[in-house]
Amino acid sequence: METTKPSNPGVRRPIDLARRHGLSAQAVRNYERDGALPPAERTGTGYRRFTEVHARALDAYLALVAGHGHTAGGDIMRAVNRGEIDAAFRTIDHGHDLLRRDRETLDAVEAAVTTLTAGTLAPPTRQAVPISVLAHRLGVRPATLRKWESAGILRPERDRVTRHRVYSPDDVRDAELAHLLRRGGYRLSHIADVLRRVRDAGGAEPLAASLAQWRVRLTERGRAMLTGAARLAAYLDGGAGGHPSRALTSEAKTTRLSE
Repeated sequence: METTKPSNPGVRRPIDLARRHGLSAQAVRNYERDGALPPAERTGTGYRRFTEVHARALDAYLALVAGHGHTAGGDIMRAVNRGEIDAAFRTIDHGHDLLRRDRETLDAVEAAVTTLTAGTLAPPTRQAVPISVLAHRLGVRPATLRKWESAGILRPERDRVTRHRVYSPDDVRDAELAHLLRRGGYRLSHIADVLRRVRDAGGAEPLAASLAQWRVRLTERGRAMLTGAARLAAYLDGGAGGHPSRALTSEAKTTRLSE
């Protein structure tokens, strides 16, 4: 552990930054090494000298990780510390787009569960059917079903002799649900995700029980993104972004003059 104490209140040790977030001093060193924090000046004996700029950077990084994840949070901070603000904002935009898509998927899942549990779909067949029968049942072209298969929505088996597609009763149910959601304007990628979740949950009823928790997690993620944006704005307003080294150099000079 670095045992030297700062002679100026504006200079901080790794442990000073770490304690306010319940981290280890080594974690702070690692963040600086990985570029999530801007470079720290070193004393003559090699110890790191952090400043208030680093404290704001750490606040921003940890808040961004909570909302965007470790990889994206690190990418955002490294871009900012390089002065590549547009690149950082593109990563943030991508995170918000993913959140929007997850919300749309949740809406689709809820619609699907409501439909399945209400029993509003046509009764499923009792035996496997060929693609022509299923297409006629839904009023679509066989090419549409093949497209749904390519998107991961349907997973028909093949007849052992003819190698033609055959659709089990579960496949027919999935096709009915996909057709309903498609008419509701949902994209194929969302429909595929809905059906994957239904299958993984073992049916509509188990999935329905987890939807409220899923929505809570999305809301918490959205709030965390807002907090991350606020902390990043404070970091940028404090001199980071575009010329992070300039702000550090200025603060370091002030520190040296006061010592």
